[in-house]
Amino acid sequence: MDWIEKLEGNVIVCDAQGIIIYMNERAIANYANDGGAGLIGKNMMDCHGEHSRKKISEIMKTHQKNVYTIEKRGKKKIIYQSPWMNGNEFKGIIELSLEIPVEMAHYVRT
Repeated sequence: MDWIEKLEGNVIVCDAQGIIIYMNERAIANYANDGGAGLIGKNMMDCHGEHSRKKISEIMKTHQKNVYTIEKRGKKKIIYQSPWMNGNEFKGIIELSLEIPVEMAHYVRT
């Protein structure tokens, strides 16, 4: 799935215990100062503050997604954290982080 590797955004996947099992090229580059590819095999909880750890735990328990936007270093991003399910079995979390324009068009379609 080469398109995931080349996606202009972070893709990070952890297993049901919170262990990072995949990072695409962009995520590895963006987290180079924190260990880059060396984060694979580490617990996602160790990479986040208390508020984020609570949200991650909530996703693991409820299997509900968490979606929000942030602004960091002058760039706005949408963060989409989704449970990874195989049928009814919780397998982990998929986190997408995509840069979005500060001012962005919004359409209501019918």
